[in-house]
Amino acid sequence: MGAYVIRRILAMPVILFFVALITFVIINLKGSPLDRFAFNPRVKPEDIARMQHNLGLDQPVVKRFWLYLQSLVHGDLGVSLIDSKPVTMLIGEALPNTLRLALVSLLVSLLIAVPLAVFAAVHRNSLLDRIILTSSIASSSIPTVWLGLLLIILFAVKFREWGLPYLPINGVKDTRNPGGFWDMVEHMILPVTALALPQIAGWIWYIRNAMIESLQQDYVRTARAMGAKERSVRFLHAFRNCLIPIVTIAGLSLPDLFAGALIVESVFGYPGMGRLTVTAITNNNYTVIMGTTLIYALLLLIGNLIADLLYPVVDPRLRG
Repeated sequence: MGAYVIRRILAMPVILFFVALITFVIINLKGSPLDRFAFNPRVKPEDIARMQHNLGLDQPVVKRFWLYLQSLVHGDLGVSLIDSKPVTMLIGEALPNTLRLALVSLLVSLLIAVPLAVFAAVHRNSLLDRIILTSSIASSSIPTVWLGLLLIILFAVKFREWGLPYLPINGVKDTRNPGGFWDMVEHMILPVTALALPQIAGWIWYIRNAMIESLQQDYVRTARAMGAKERSVRFLHAFRNCLIPIVTIAGLSLPDLFAGALIVESVFGYPGMGRLTVTAITNNNYTVIMGTTLIYALLLLIGNLIADLLYPVVDPRLRG
């Protein structure tokens, strides 16, 4: 296991190199970030040339990529082309918010999906099982943007019109009257809901099918024949055997969480990596795009590595 972990860690720089290379090529194919000034009569051609020189955009693409790699090795992601702020500072401000949003959404989706999936598996083909499955299909079919707008209209706009307690829809805290921890929780309720609902649907189907398969195994029949209580059979025997695929799908769900965060953070004005990335793409701010893409890739690699390390924890048979 130790050798496997070392190989995975050593492979990370290689993977990040190719991520940086592909991202850099795609960004340069899109064009220069200064192209938006080409048809602005108030910006002279010599001004554009001066900005290109100051930003190093007049250098060959290969040289610019090599210089970027040199800076990257020293932990320098460059500066934003819009406000000249260091990209590391922008990411440092946004990353904790996105990690908190993603992890809380993952936890909420698991806390809701696991009991519902186990119940549906135990009561397979019952009316409640069909209701759970139908509801999960319906929730997964709702576009994230539309779901976010519905949540805003109902719990922020309509609740306020009806004189009911309403939820905030922008930022991570009330800038005028910060309320500490509970203020942060209130600001996260709607984004977490919009991000977790599609995850819940997928979890329910996956865990239900894995649980049904486990309940049909010989060791479950043996446990029942030996007089074990049904609750013990379900959770100590059948569900425990589902933990490895659950850990696997948790690691694989990270890309969906980060992709969903791009939309959710934009809809709710949540200052995280998703909103930072979307804003950078809109403005063709390639240094920020490069930085956020590399951080996303690194987080996915770390998440999958953690999932692999959890296998021996959930299944002692894999230890050794």
